[in-house]
Amino acid sequence: MSQFSLFMKANKTVKKNGTYAPTQSLCDENGKPLEWEFRHITSRENEELRDACTIEVPITGKPNLFRPKVQSGKYMQKMIAASVVVPDLLDAQLQDSYGVKTPEDLLLSMVDDPGEYSELTAFVQKFQGFDVSFQEKVEEAKN
Repeated sequence: MSQFSLFMKANKTVKKNGTYAPTQSLCDENGKPLEWEFRHITSRENEELRDACTIEVPITGKPNLFRPKVQSGKYMQKMIAASVVVPDLLDAQLQDSYGVKTPEDLLLSMVDDPGEYSELTAFVQKFQGFDVSFQEKVEEAKN
């Protein structure tokens, strides 16, 4: 087998879905928190999510000049919603039960504890391959 053929798509490993229980407020009949299923998103999907959450903001003191700014909270909501397989955040009946109309709003309604949401955000970032946050890198550099 040539070195080049090792790069063919047939040789690429498929990433498996993962599970995580993001909230203590949704439990089964035994009181165990329900696990959700998450999938890996592609680099292309990630870029589309980032682009959808990027706005142009004016540069102070420079008329008609703008810089891009990623709305990080919105970006994380969209990334988490795109990652969730189970429960189906697009299900109209589930959305109606929470009185919302978008997967992101449903996500925020289902995981409505700020601490749990923060932990879910950290889980999804790590699951998607973002191992170390920028803030952790800054702290590491200080030490």
